[in-house]
Amino acid sequence: MYTTTNENGILNNYASEPEMYYAQYPSPEQQERYALQGAIAFLFVGTLLLTAFSIS
Repeated sequence: MYTTTNENGILNNYASEPEMYYAQYPSPEQQERYALQGAIAFLFVGTLLLTAFSIS
């Protein structure tokens, strides 16, 4: 851990920064899975909204 002291004697502790890495573009299988999850979420939210409107 990196520590410095200022002119008043107060310690400043700095956390170590993790190594950076770059995200990778999703594979075609992952893209299909994301599309399926989005469709299921859309249907779920749509069902909730239709239920709420029909009850009120």
